[in-house]
Amino acid sequence: MPGLTRASAPVERPHSAGRWGAAAAPLRRLLRALPWLVLLAWLAAALAGAFVSAAANRVDLPRILAPPSAALPLGADDLGRPVLARLVAGARTSLAVGFGVVLLSAVVGTLVGGVAGFAGGWSDLIVVRVIDVFLAFPGILLAIALAGILGPGLGNVVIALAAVGWVGYARLVRAQVLSLRRRDHVLAARALGAGPSRILRRHLLPLAVAPLIVEATFGVAGAVVAEAGLSFLGLGVQPPSASWGSMIRDGVAHMLVAPHLVAAPGLALMLVVLAVNLLGDRLRDHLDVRIARDR
Repeated sequence: MPGLTRASAPVERPHSAGRWGAAAAPLRRLLRALPWLVLLAWLAAALAGAFVSAAANRVDLPRILAPPSAALPLGADDLGRPVLARLVAGARTSLAVGFGVVLLSAVVGTLVGGVAGFAGGWSDLIVVRVIDVFLAFPGILLAIALAGILGPGLGNVVIALAAVGWVGYARLVRAQVLSLRRRDHVLAARALGAGPSRILRRHLLPLAVAPLIVEATFGVAGAVVAEAGLSFLGLGVQPPSASWGSMIRDGVAHMLVAPHLVAAPGLALMLVVLAVNLLGDRLRDHLDVRIARDR
């Protein structure tokens, strides 16, 4: 009608959350890539550990407790050895223990759990009772006791931690085999005359690989922390070999005057364990069909 003007439509302004979300997108991408960056740095440091072992063990008394500088990016320890070189050399120890323990534990646990779950009867009952006995003791205390009996050393640390770690894999594989052995394809294979070993290798264990991979990923983080704990107590890798746990132990006495001795290996240990756990979470989300179905 004449004399009436149409009300102007309100001007939509971008929501502040949208602006902040766009600004934070690079940060989110960086956080998603952080586990891979840390793991690549860990692997690179482990590969470079063999080339810096001489520098990591070189004593230089004039540089005792030297602070970080251009020549020494992470400073020097109580014997004048460069902390960065020892940090790189310690990455090789943590990587060897982490993957060595997981490999040995997974092989033993898979064999024991698979046979117990498929055979049943007295063998399954014995395995379950043995697992209950191991679970009755705190894992780290049992590992400390075994490491004390076997003596210090890289190989003994792997054996001590694997002697405790196989239990989790055995429980997981046993539960998977118990739930899978009554399926139609397993019953059909048995009716066609397939033996127990063939059924386990071809029809049962391949279906248990996904949860086993997730368990192994978290096991690497646990083994790295356990190795650092044993080395901190003097039961792990012995001097002059570098270990993040022994570096933290040696730096505690000088923490007030040289905090970089504790901060550097502690931060490296935290980042590696955090990255491996985040990787395990992502693998679980992708491999667990129940989580994928709920998305």
